[in-house]
Formats: sequence, C-alpha cells, structure tokens
Amino acid sequence: MDWLKIGSAVLLIAMLVYIWPQMKHALKHSPKGTSEDWKGFLIPLIAVIAFVAFLVMMVRG
Repeated sequence: MDWLKIGSAVLLIAMLVYIWPQMKHALKHSPKGTSEDWKGFLIPLIAVIAFVAFLVMMVRG
C-alpha cells in the first residue's frame, strides 16, 4: 500500500466518525413515509425501469 491509499482510508474513516452522530439524529427526527409517498416514488421508478428495458430491447432487435 502506498501513502495515498493509507491517507484516503484514514480520511474516509474520519469522515464516517464525524457523520455518524448527525446521521443518527437525522434518522431519529425525520418524518416517516406514508403509502402515498411510496406510490409517488415507485410509479416514476417503475416507469424509468420500463423505459430502460424498452431501450435495451430496441437495441437488441
């Protein structure tokens, strides 16, 4: 391992140690999703997946 990889690993660990308490606080105090929120997320996601599948099928055939 060279010094660049070691330094990157140290900085990554330091960043995780710094972010961990803030992440726990944000998860604890964030609003919970309702079924309407999930529908609003899943419908566009399914549309994008279907569009990408359509594009892949058009390229193959």
